[in-house]
Amino acid sequence: MDAAVREQKPLVRKEKISRRKLFRWTAIVLILLVAAIFGYRYWRHSELYVSTDDAYLNAHTVEIAAQIGGQIVRVYVRDNQQVKAGDPLFDIDPQPYRLALDKAQAQLRLAEQSVAQQSAAVAAAEAQVAQRQAELQNAQSNNQRQQQLVRQGFLSKQGAEASRTQARTAAAALHAAQANLEQARSALGTTGENNASVKAAQAAVNQAQLDLEHTHVTAPTQGSVANLSLRPGNTVQAGAPLFALISNQEYWADANFKETELERVRPGAPATVTVDMYPDHPFHGVVESVSGGAGTAFSLLPPQNATGNWVKVTQRVPVRVRITDPDPTYPLRIGTTATVEVKANNSS
Repeated sequence: MDAAVREQKPLVRKEKISRRKLFRWTAIVLILLVAAIFGYRYWRHSELYVSTDDAYLNAHTVEIAAQIGGQIVRVYVRDNQQVKAGDPLFDIDPQPYRLALDKAQAQLRLAEQSVAQQSAAVAAAEAQVAQRQAELQNAQSNNQRQQQLVRQGFLSKQGAEASRTQARTAAAALHAAQANLEQARSALGTTGENNASVKAAQAAVNQAQLDLEHTHVTAPTQGSVANLSLRPGNTVQAGAPLFALISNQEYWADANFKETELERVRPGAPATVTVDMYPDHPFHGVVESVSGGAGTAFSLLPPQNATGNWVKVTQRVPVRVRITDPDPTYPLRIGTTATVEVKANNSS
């Protein structure tokens, strides 16, 4: 029996070794199979999509500036506050602009009075011309009668000289009256609201009214206030940027793809934008445009490759990908990083 037992032990050991080898080879085959499947999927995915993690979110940013100068009397918003288009932002002291409007309105009334006076002067000059014309006609008639009496021998030539002088004097008076009329009409210009002085005064009123309205500044678009440090009592200048308003109407990602990948990127291609803030909430997008130059071409100090030593470096070109489904529950922040994946165009 001892001999039989000793013969069975090597058989058991051989069976255990065979099972171990079988398990080991099976595991190796499974690992290789899984690796091949994942390798194929990675290769297939790289054929269908182009991706980069060199991407940053962006949106339209409006620099808020006062259109007039003055002292701030009220600020309605806080930093990072959400506002809607038309919401009040801040007020500038309106009192100086109310006084300017009152002054402009007074100047308009004076201009209208001046036009009325000039119109009356034109009417008086026209009446003077009519009077001088009547006097000239009367003097010419008298002169003709006097000359007729001279020809008939009833009056001497010396006696008719006075009527001739009177006619000439009346003609000169008519010319003077006509000149006065032209001068009055020139001073008046166009009558009514089209008069130049009235229009200038009305324009001053409109400008003063507009300046008064600009003392109340409202939001030009919907978005969030950023970089606000404005306080009541501050004095602002016209056109000087005060803070920013980030519009939330449209977001996009500026994705910097390698130049060797651009052949497969086309405007209109669908894309997926994964923001680093929300890795489990990808956003959908579409390629809007591809930049006309690499990022280095627009830098302050572009590379000078013709100066001597040169190393070829693959450049990156900005691609704008508009986000088509922004979610208010996942607010986006400009300047934050993202990963952009674009469905490749393999038609070539």
